[in-house]
Amino acid sequence: MSTTRHEHDLLGERDVPADRYYGIQTLRALENFDITGIPISHYPRFINSLASIKKAAAIANCELGLLKKNLADAIGQACDEITAGKFYSEFVVDVIQGGAGTSTNMNANEVIANRALEILGYEKGRYDILHPLNHVNMSQSTNDVYPTAIRITLSQKMDGLTHEMEGLRLALEAKSVEFADVIKMGRTQLQDAVPMTLGQEFGAWGVMVGEDIERVHDAQSLIDEINMGATAIGTGLNAHPEYGPLVTKILRDLCGVPVVLSKNLVEATQDAGGYVQLSGVLKRVAVKLSKICNDLRLLSSGPRAGFHEINLPPMAPGSSIMPGKVNPIIPEVVNQVAFSVIGNDMTVTMAAEAGQLELNVMEPVIAFNLFTSSDMLGRACRTLTERCIKGITANPEVCRKMVENSIGLVTALNPIIGYEKSTEIAHIALETNRSVYDVVLEKGYLSKEQLENILLPEKMMKPRMVN
Repeated sequence: MSTTRHEHDLLGERDVPADRYYGIQTLRALENFDITGIPISHYPRFINSLASIKKAAAIANCELGLLKKNLADAIGQACDEITAGKFYSEFVVDVIQGGAGTSTNMNANEVIANRALEILGYEKGRYDILHPLNHVNMSQSTNDVYPTAIRITLSQKMDGLTHEMEGLRLALEAKSVEFADVIKMGRTQLQDAVPMTLGQEFGAWGVMVGEDIERVHDAQSLIDEINMGATAIGTGLNAHPEYGPLVTKILRDLCGVPVVLSKNLVEATQDAGGYVQLSGVLKRVAVKLSKICNDLRLLSSGPRAGFHEINLPPMAPGSSIMPGKVNPIIPEVVNQVAFSVIGNDMTVTMAAEAGQLELNVMEPVIAFNLFTSSDMLGRACRTLTERCIKGITANPEVCRKMVENSIGLVTALNPIIGYEKSTEIAHIALETNRSVYDVVLEKGYLSKEQLENILLPEKMMKPRMVN
């Protein structure tokens, strides 16, 4: 048997390895795009999305009388095998590529065509029977297939991300309940503010994550709008008038994503605004996760020379030279994920802005960065939840001591003795290293009974009437 098969395209003829399901255009892409070293098969959901699109197209074309049933069935079976996990290794083109995703589309067309030929009883490369472009790519172009695959993949990834975020939210909420009675000092600008509970602190973080889950869902709805039937620039040239709505309905049933056909396919083919919106929301999630992790690192700092209000679960020895040191490695890694996502957002922004006229050719780098950001954020949320938040314990005695020794207690005296006298008390307490309680008694501004009522930390956790 020959180890190669002969194929030709616009640029000429090439020998393709006989055992490979991809063809000549994929071979050229392998040679042209040695960029990230990451093939599109690194994202199985993306490959499955491409296969679902090709199957939906084959079914629609068959129903419209454009594609013979035996060819449509063979294409559909090949696509089913791909979504079942077969042939991922045949999707070899680099995730970042020139050509607005044409190499990815052709990789899919060629693999599906050659597997369909085998199903029909023919050898790979018998394109006179079933052709990658004439049949697998019928009524399509890269410009509607590729962005649709990206959007389906992103929508599925958002489901995964929000699932992990919900797990984090619930873990923070559980800690809020657990620490409801731990009184501590609240801080603004890293300076003493007023008392609060550790539960309130964790509860606020839980609300922050919950708000972002809603924002992800909002952005996800924009991503669910697709442009199938566009096909090159949105005019629908080479597609049946009923093809767009029909293939969208079939695709919705196949992939389980609530895709809808854009009302204006010319706009949908060139506008990358949905990507920008989603990327911005992912950046928002990253920024807030990073802020929470900054707080965790501060509150756990020490143990002897820091805040030491909470204990993070020890995950690894912290130093090769300092015995006994344990570092906050989980918040640290989440911080680094956040930095990457923030940078990815800038890339998506620039790539979206770089669109020209009827098409944005920069979608490969948009997809790569959005896939990366969503995957990293999901894993970061899961890691933070399971390897940090759930194992956090409090140091109530440390928290209480800081409250009782804080100058910030003087804030509760403002409505009673006024700002000027309260400032005087704070200044004296700070200069003499005495408590606010003792200085107020010395000055005779309030009685012991009044002070014990006003400065009781438990009464500072919520609004109250001033007597």
